[in-house]
Amino acid sequence: MKIAVVALGKIGLPLAVQFADADPSHEVVGVDVNQAVVDLVNQGVEPFPGEAHLGEKLAELVPAGRLRATTEYAEAIPGADAVVLVVPLFVDADGQPDFGWMDEATRSLAPHLSPGTLVSYETTLPVGTTRGRWKPMIEEFSGLTEGSDFHLVFSPERVLTGRVFADLRRYPKLVGGLTEAGTQKAVEFYEAVLDFDEREDLPRPNGVWDMGSAEAAEMAKLAETTYRDVNIGLANQFARYADTVGIDVQRVIEACNSQPYSHIHQPGIAVGGHCIPVYPRLYLSTDPDATVVRNAREANAAMPEYAVARAESLLGSLSGLRVVVLGASYRGKVKETAFSGVFGTVEALRARGAHVLVHDPMFTDEELAAHGWEPYHWTPGQPGEPIDVAIVQADHPEYAQLTGADLPGLRLLLDGRRVTDPAAFTGVPRLTIGGGEPVTA
Repeated sequence: MKIAVVALGKIGLPLAVQFADADPSHEVVGVDVNQAVVDLVNQGVEPFPGEAHLGEKLAELVPAGRLRATTEYAEAIPGADAVVLVVPLFVDADGQPDFGWMDEATRSLAPHLSPGTLVSYETTLPVGTTRGRWKPMIEEFSGLTEGSDFHLVFSPERVLTGRVFADLRRYPKLVGGLTEAGTQKAVEFYEAVLDFDEREDLPRPNGVWDMGSAEAAEMAKLAETTYRDVNIGLANQFARYADTVGIDVQRVIEACNSQPYSHIHQPGIAVGGHCIPVYPRLYLSTDPDATVVRNAREANAAMPEYAVARAESLLGSLSGLRVVVLGASYRGKVKETAFSGVFGTVEALRARGAHVLVHDPMFTDEELAAHGWEPYHWTPGQPGEPIDVAIVQADHPEYAQLTGADLPGLRLLLDGRRVTDPAAFTGVPRLTIGGGEPVTA
């Protein structure tokens, strides 16, 4: 097959590599608007760090001629048996989907479609988007008719950055088309390019699952991620109450989850990333009456402010204090700030007059400064700069090794991820989310 992958980001590029690696006879062409990304891919070099096995696979597949990249749709799309899109979808300040990039990509590829092509959108979408937006747009700009000249399906990516290849094997591939023929073609395509782990815990064999319609596939992706946001929102509600009554919520959650029908997630200072903070808003865009979803999203978005307020209540005032936010990333070991809690935490600290610094082992000083943050300097094994308050925002493994000696002058540690060792901070009050009273070793 000739396979085109549109957008070579942290999901699209591993997908392109997976397709190329599935069969030596496949020809895979990636399209991206970023010339620098295209150049690196064509050199067999990974353009972003942190994705397991990506670099070694690129170094093998690109020189062998099985994968290449381009900025030209006219080079990638004609003659393709399948076109897979993983173009980012954003939400605006009001939580409404912003289709700008996806619209542009769709209009750009459509004129180059060849009859018989399968077009699969993998970007998470509001329910009804595949049928109501992409079908008429592709038909308008291609002059082709869906269902006879080309087939359109939705098949959501269900992988986590850093472990894409493992997740592609572990989780069923969901497919929903606009016609039975389109769905069947998509099932055959994904069965040809993916392998699956055996899983006895699933209600049916692991593999490509026909969802019956594009709308069902769209909702499945939104529902599985929205569930996580709602669950974390509940955990954060429990944590805030535990703080008011002096209970360690971690003991409560562990006790609850010892019973098989309870699966309470972990509370924390923030819910970040491209997925969990965003997809509930996409769901709400077509189901605005979903009050449970809305309330959980608002509760999670308020956690950075809550954490900073707790620190302020213990110290009396943060005005003029040097406060370091440890972690710009939205989660540990991922160099990505999308919807990271660092933004809300820094904003809440600055509003209280604190002198705010930011540290992240994955970012350079220049990268931190580009966000408008003053870099804080500390490396494991060496004391950092004098600081009054430290707030752990991301669970990077380096922060699990922190001690009081690493942060000279420290008056308060607020561990928003529960990664630090209380015994390593002798004489320093240590707060956690839902930890009840501050602990001093």
